Amino acid sequence: MNTDPRTVVTDYVAAVARGDADAIRDAFTEDVVWSYPGDLPLSGEWRGRTAVVEDFLGSVGGVFEPGMAVEVALVGTPIAEGDRVVAEWTSRGTTVHGRRYDNRCLGVFTVRDGRIAAVREYTDTRHVAETLFPNGG
Repeated sequence: MNTDPRTVVTDYVAAVARGDADAIRDAFTEDVVWSYPGDLPLSGEWRGRTAVVEDFLGSVGGVFEPGMAVEVALVGTPIAEGDRVVAEWTSRGTTVHGRRYDNRCLGVFTVRDGRIAAVREYTDTRHVAETLFPNGG
């Protein structure tokens, strides 16, 4: 297992892009915390691998058109200092409401022992609300 923080983060985003559920789950520590901004159904702190993978990340799939993959692409990891990596990525797809979701996201990742231990995500929550949760969630 590669423990370089930048590689850990880029490998994680690549796993999301290809839909590799095992690699996604394995990318996180048991006690991972993911913080998502705003006052959306997804907002708040998600604590623990199961909560992050199944409840947070897993719930996102239900707001997209069935059978259509969400396109995730890494823009870059412009900053990596010690165990922290800043990553920027895009997410695109068609929602169950027929709207086009096209958002740019940024996350500050903390890596511990070759796994992601924390993520603080920043994104356009207004776009998320209007496209993914047009009826308030």
